[in-house]
Amino acid sequence: MMRWVIRGLLGVAVLIGLAVAAVLLMPADRVARLAADQVQKATGRSLTVAGGVRPSLWPEIGVETGAVTLANADWSEAGPMLSAEGLAVGIDLSALLRGEIAVREVTVLAPRILLERAADGRVNWDFSAGTQAADDPAAPDAAPDAAGPGEGQGPGPLAGLTLDRGEISDGDLVYLDHASGARTELSGVDATLALPDRDGPADLKLTAVLNGQEIGLSARLGHAAALAAGDPTRLTLESALGRASLAFDGQLDLAPLSAEGKLYADLSDLRAIFAAAGATPPGLPSGVGQRLVLEGQAAYTPEGAIRLDRASLRQDGNTLIGNLAFAPATPRPHLEAQLSAGTLDLTAFSGDGSGSSAATGGGGSSGKPNGGGWSTAPIDVGWLGALDAEIGFKAEAINAGKVRLGPVRLDARLEDRRLAVDLHELQAYAGNVTGSVVANGRTGLSLAGDLDIAGVSAQTLLSDFAGFDRLVTSADLQLDLQASGNSVAALMGSLSGGGALGFGQGEFRGLDLAGMLVNLDPSYMGAGARTIFDSISASFTIDRGVLSNSDLSISAPLLTARGSGRVGLAARTLDYTIVPTALPGADGGGVSVPLRITGPWAAPNVRLDVEALAEARLKQEREALERKARDRAAEELGAGTDESLEDAARRRLGEEASKGLRKLFGD
Repeated sequence: MMRWVIRGLLGVAVLIGLAVAAVLLMPADRVARLAADQVQKATGRSLTVAGGVRPSLWPEIGVETGAVTLANADWSEAGPMLSAEGLAVGIDLSALLRGEIAVREVTVLAPRILLERAADGRVNWDFSAGTQAADDPAAPDAAPDAAGPGEGQGPGPLAGLTLDRGEISDGDLVYLDHASGARTELSGVDATLALPDRDGPADLKLTAVLNGQEIGLSARLGHAAALAAGDPTRLTLESALGRASLAFDGQLDLAPLSAEGKLYADLSDLRAIFAAAGATPPGLPSGVGQRLVLEGQAAYTPEGAIRLDRASLRQDGNTLIGNLAFAPATPRPHLEAQLSAGTLDLTAFSGDGSGSSAATGGGGSSGKPNGGGWSTAPIDVGWLGALDAEIGFKAEAINAGKVRLGPVRLDARLEDRRLAVDLHELQAYAGNVTGSVVANGRTGLSLAGDLDIAGVSAQTLLSDFAGFDRLVTSADLQLDLQASGNSVAALMGSLSGGGALGFGQGEFRGLDLAGMLVNLDPSYMGAGARTIFDSISASFTIDRGVLSNSDLSISAPLLTARGSGRVGLAARTLDYTIVPTALPGADGGGVSVPLRITGPWAAPNVRLDVEALAEARLKQEREALERKARDRAAEELGAGTDESLEDAARRRLGEEASKGLRKLFGD
């Protein structure tokens, strides 16, 4: 028994000795030269090995090199495409014993990989031009045959070359886009590539760090040799970043780079995504973005454009569907989209909840001056220059808290920092809004709007936007407005244009114009007081934030009224006069007393004009005295109901004269 053990150990020792001898006698320089030739033929780029090549026994039987570099595309000025501290090449021992070189594993130590896109769209990972030159013996840049004497032009010992495993350890990957100026850098790159069969699939696994965020990726190419030959092949890919993930299943082509297939992206971890992109995540309200998923049929074109067909974007309980196309055009990217939705719940964005809101537009400050007023915080319009876009959107309904809209149908066009929105339908407050709105950010900010608002509930609209709920009626409004400025205060101060309004039958609560007028008493205000009207109409002009009106007309059962004055839209003040007139059928019919409304919007002063009130009282007393005098005169004259005082006086004078004549003649 011991004899067989000794024989076995001696056999193993012999094999180990043969392996060591084979490694020590292995033509390492020849392996390196053959590898450089193979890379030259495959890429058209020269591979330079510095520091010599030496055999190794651990951790793999093979060879190790010093520093290596792979040349970049001839148009690049950024240095080599690949530089590394060295290579470790694992050799198949059994093949080596037969005199063949079969590569099983290649490890690239601490590489720096540079990927570039030129301003004209060329990419440095496109090796087609270089390989064509290498294959043409007459080409001046064709790679020389580095094989040793007697090896000829055939495949030689590389005929059985295989790669079970390729590995990158502790590398850096840099992507430069010279068209946009973007730079993306991955550090701590560890990757493995398995290609055991040239005619089979290739599997890639990668981990890296991008701006402090760990990224994991795994991918499988269905046919690596076909892809290397310039034919498309199937690609399945899965990637993870924090709690975010991405999956793709489709076709990939490298010459030129393009892909098409099914995409699924869970973007719920916005913090990790924005951190990886080197950007600050948006200040979303609490509870928003817990679920953010995008899926659809995706395509990436050789020009760098991205298309999503039959796309679905799910944000928490909301869903948008449609088609999108994004192209990295010059000077700005271009987005086209046609989107639709059912009911969108945007209550979390309304600013009524506890979450953060960007409504103030000025970080933690509203930018309001002391004492109230419009915000003076600068309005950032830089986002208008981020891209150009053409977007069509429709939704069955939008719930934004206080404001409920729907259906909604609009088209928006953003071009060179100018956004134009055409409202085809916007049902709100029981009415409909149509027209157009333009925001121009080319030189500061300017706004323009041409809107037709029909049949909206004035009480609900004014209550939501101004906290004023006393006007109960339906309203029609036409607006043609322009403004410019970099804050809300500046916009309101420059506001100009005009319009017209009309109110249907309704009531004004808290103010009894008829009671004020009939009793000449300004106290007819407060709970329970109201003015019922049949219609209200007016036109107005706006100049530098001041609205002027001179034709307000109110028609009511007991009175009519006209009005004129100014409304300081910028200063938020009122200086307006309403002149109601009691109708003849009312008590005190014909009485007309001006009603003055002055002061700030927040606390206006409503009062009857004192001088006009005094004149009205004097007129009323004078008319009462005149009526009393006329009644007494009529009584003394014995005037009939159909007889005027003048006729009664003449008649009475005639009667008295007749009596005097009869007495004179003794009758």
